[in-house]
Order: sequence, then structure tokens, then C-alpha cells
Amino acid sequence: MNQGLSQALIAFQPISLVEMGMAELMERSDLKFAINLNDLMLVLPQLSNDYRILEINNKRNFNYDTLYYDTPEHLLYKMHHNGKMNRYKVRRRTYIDSNISFLEAKIKNNKGVTNKVRVKCERDVDFQDYLVSEFLFEHLNVDCSNLLPSININYDRIALINKSTIERVTIDMGLTYSFEGKKSTYNNLVIIEVKSDGKTNTLIKRLLRDTNKKPVSLSKYCVGMYMLEVNEKRNNFKKQVIKINKLIAN
Repeated sequence: MNQGLSQALIAFQPISLVEMGMAELMERSDLKFAINLNDLMLVLPQLSNDYRILEINNKRNFNYDTLYYDTPEHLLYKMHHNGKMNRYKVRRRTYIDSNISFLEAKIKNNKGVTNKVRVKCERDVDFQDYLVSEFLFEHLNVDCSNLLPSININYDRIALINKSTIERVTIDMGLTYSFEGKKSTYNNLVIIEVKSDGKTNTLIKRLLRDTNKKPVSLSKYCVGMYMLEVNEKRNNFKKQVIKINKLIAN
């Protein structure tokens, strides 16, 4: 993490993981913004009075390792590519700093509401395991026994929580995608995700929109699938990736 970013994070009041968990939004409306690192350095210092920052063992920036799973035909990816609503993703997320892993199912309905469920798991997920299959069937109502590891995404995350309203903000940087020996890194890309009830025009939304940053429909998984050419169906994400490449080049 560069020195300027470290200095910007010091200005925030900390919040513990326990306190953060009390305000967790497992069902929420999401807004995503894609900006470059220079833009983040303009926005971040303006947030410190309204937001607290997650701090664990004196750290405020955390490394995440996420492995996505899909069918052999990449049906979960294709649902997103084809614009199907009521879609879902399955992933194993590992918090590298604490070495704790969760199996997560992320479901988005046709009203744009995202619901995330998760259960603690081993780093190597066995989809033939009864508890794993029951967990997924309970929440997705589909048989997930044929899921296989797909692409891996590693990134650093900063987590903020609004002091006065129900809102969480995640800031992801340094995205690195890998799949079967292929690798692609976005060093200058920052993905900001605002998770809220969708009703309040909060400070971070205003700051981003005032600087002409519009919400984007962006899936880390799908961008990675495009960049690494994992599946032949890619056209619907081409414009999105071109915009991202222009953004980080500025």
C-alpha cells in the first residue's frame, strides 16, 4: 500500500470486526463504481468525518483470496452474460490475514436486491460433502454437486461503515485474476461498492456522482472470465472491459 493511501486511512476512526458485524447487510441494494487510484485519493480524505474504518490488529487494509465455482459449462457465468435475473454465484472467500474461509452463495433477484448467505468452511471445499450440499440446496434450491473451481481473484480491501445511517462501503484494489497458469492484474483499478438500503443519498454517493462517476454494472468474476478468455461467450462484457482499460490508463 502506498504512503499516501496509508496516511489517508489514519484519519478515520476505527471500528472493530464485532461492531462491523452488527451492521452487516446480508440483504441489500448494491451500487458499484469503478475509478482509478488517483481518483480514490481525491475522494477518500473527504469521508473520514462520516465513516469509520474496519481495524483488526492495527491493520486497516486486508487481503482477500476468492475462488469462484462454476459448472463445467460455466452456466453461472453464462446466466450473468445473458442478462438473466434471479442469478447466483458460488465462491469460497478466504481472509488471508486471519486464515478463515467461508463458502458463500450470492443471489440477485429480478428486483435488483442482493442476498448473501455464507457458512464457515475449509479452504478446499468438497461439494460432495453432505453439509456443503445441504447448505447450498437450502438457499439456492439447486444441486451444486457438479461445481468445479473456476477463476481465482486476489485483492486488497478497505471496509468503511457510515456513522449515521445503514451503509457499508468496500474499496477493492490490486485485483489479480488467475486461472490454469493465466494471470492478469489491474494495479490501478479501484472498485467501490456501496451496500445500503438504497434509499439514502449518502456522502460517498454524492462525492462520486459530483465527479461524474456513475454506477456501473460490474462483476469481478465476469471481468476475470473475459480477461483470461476462460469462456467463448464474451461479447456482452467487451464494452465494460474497454471502459475499465481507459479508466485505469488515465
